[in-house]
Amino acid sequence: MIDTLELTAIPPQDEALRAEVRAFLAEALDGLAPDQRARSWMGYDAGFSRQLAERGWLGLTLPREYGGAARGHFARFVLSEELLGAGAPVSAHWIADRQSAPLILKLGTPAQKDFYLPRICRAEAFFCIGMSEPGSGSDLASIRARAEPSAGGWRLSGSKVWTTNAHRSHYMIALVRTSGTPEDRHQGLSQVIVDLSLPGVSIRPIRDLAGDAHFSEVFFDNVELAPDALIGEEGAGWAQVNAELAFERSGPERLYSSIALLQCWLTHCRGGAADATDHALLGSILSQMAVLRALSLAVAGKLATGQSPAIEAALVKDLGTELEQDIPRLIADALGRRPEQPMPMPLARTLAYLEQAAPTFSLRGGTREILRGIIARGLGLR
Repeated sequence: MIDTLELTAIPPQDEALRAEVRAFLAEALDGLAPDQRARSWMGYDAGFSRQLAERGWLGLTLPREYGGAARGHFARFVLSEELLGAGAPVSAHWIADRQSAPLILKLGTPAQKDFYLPRICRAEAFFCIGMSEPGSGSDLASIRARAEPSAGGWRLSGSKVWTTNAHRSHYMIALVRTSGTPEDRHQGLSQVIVDLSLPGVSIRPIRDLAGDAHFSEVFFDNVELAPDALIGEEGAGWAQVNAELAFERSGPERLYSSIALLQCWLTHCRGGAADATDHALLGSILSQMAVLRALSLAVAGKLATGQSPAIEAALVKDLGTELEQDIPRLIADALGRRPEQPMPMPLARTLAYLEQAAPTFSLRGGTREILRGIIARGLGLR
């Protein structure tokens, strides 16, 4: 059953981080066009990630012994909110910092922690997540990729699809079957760390409607993994993945994917191109965003106390991506009401990009149908 989400405030010591981050971003992103800012957490810039690492802003929640800052989830929330609000290109390190590092810290062996975590903090190890497979959609329980014990450790075969930044990552944490068959569903699944430079790994980027290539297909042809490739407990992959997805589904990246367009439109409106209908629309969008931000903060509060709010995170992700997808449509309709008014080119380009990209918002991190099934089970409705 879903627990109660309580209103949560960011502690003053974490809120104090905001001014420093905002000042850095104002200089680092000066001149970045709105349609580039709209790519935000899908924008790749390894050099920018290294700048964050130099300031100690990667691995904020990790212990100092691994190169982290030993801060809490609220500090990371502030950092994430500022990065996304400014449209910073963060995708190089995003998955490693958001998901892989906490997973390795919680379940990794001492050797895994010593090897991977300092590299993540230095922006030297970028990760992708191997979950979805061809022909399976969001049905993760039907996993067919298989890792079997071998003389050298594990032998991995199979494929993954819709893997974000696989072609730019150093490692993948893959959900694979280590025993049983796909008919066993949740049983027999495990997670392994795959060095993507190993022989037998091939990666094919997928170009999307907007012309970007964020996603990839990844193929494993008898890839030999070391004995310590397994992370966590063998056969416990399903429970581990569900706990991990709480980090992926609850953060501000599920609220702000269209924020660059909203800011661009607001600038247009402030120039005198607005009426009472526009004011009402802006109020509606901002009120929804405020509620969703409060929900996301409440989930961060649960994560800060060591809980795994998978159902609550699914709720935030479902509602958040719905608003993210609505914003381009609503703004396009508002602009279309007065076609005689010229539209600034930066606004036109940003709108055009997000109209093409927005359909993916309800796919990444779990489809809307899958999330609503999770929520329904949490509420005892199925």
